[in-house]
Order: sequence, then C-alpha cells, then structure tokens
Amino acid sequence: MRITYACPACDATVMHDGAEAARTLECPQCKAAVEVPADAVAWVAADGSRGGPGEGRLRLRRCLVCPSTELFARKDFPQRLGVGIVVAGFAASCVTWAWRLLVPTFAILFATALLDVILYLLMPECLTCYRCAARYGGDGVADDVGGFDLETHEKHRQQRARSRELASARPAGRPQ
Repeated sequence: MRITYACPACDATVMHDGAEAARTLECPQCKAAVEVPADAVAWVAADGSRGGPGEGRLRLRRCLVCPSTELFARKDFPQRLGVGIVVAGFAASCVTWAWRLLVPTFAILFATALLDVILYLLMPECLTCYRCAARYGGDGVADDVGGFDLETHEKHRQQRARSRELASARPAGRPQ
C-alpha cells in the first residue's frame, strides 16, 4: 500500500510504499516520525475472517497519520488536471462557437466528455482520510469503503477551522 500525506510537523508532502508493514512513517524533510497504530491495518481472508500478513486482502481500518477512522473512496487522479481538461475543452469550444463552427464546437465538447469517461474508467481508486487528507493507494484498498459524504467532510472542515481560530486567539507566550 502506498500512502501520500502532508507531514504534521513541516507540512511537506511525504510518500511511502509498503506502509502496511511500517511501524513508523518518517518525513524525509524534517525527520519527524509518525507512529503507525497497531490496529490500523488488518488482513481479511476470502471468507471474511481475519488473516495474517499477506493472506487475503488488505483492509485499512483507520488513518495511519491521524486518529480518524473516517475514510472515503475516490479516484486516484489529480483533481486539478481533471478540471484543467474540462476548462480547456470548454474554452476551445467557446472559440469555435464564436467563429460559428457548430460541428467542431460539439466535436470538442464530446471529445472532452469522452476523455473524461475514459480516464474515469482507467484510474484506480484510493482511500482518503477526511481529517488529514492522507491518500492510500494499492490493489483493493478501497473495495469496502463508501464514497464521499459531504456531512462528514463538513464536520472535519469545521473542526479544522475552529482549531485554527483557537490557535490564533491564544497569546504568543502561552503554552497550549
């Protein structure tokens, strides 16, 4: 399993392969280590019973970086690239529409939609933590996990906002 996360200490993007076997995740930038909880990863046999390491499928029970148990499945594809493809297709179709070229306009729009569908079908799924946005990739990691839930996302977004607000309201010399 591959994990990509922002280091809690220095906010650098960290990537680790084989995270299911690691006891700690170390940031290459600041050397900060994150302890991996012992109960975070489980192996599930084909019959649904608990298996040993390497037996059956890997099941992530909670985030390895933060204490959250709330994860969701999504496509392992950069959202900005997807939005960029759609915006480029829209812009190109606007130009052809302004030149009153009806067939090329719709050809560009349909080609953009077709490219989007093909990318959606080809991209594997990954798990993402609502709280810290750590992403977990690998074969079958996201099989038993549901999709995005706006209510859960909003709960964690508001918790982050309150934490930042409290941190900025604290006097500079006072400990937490």
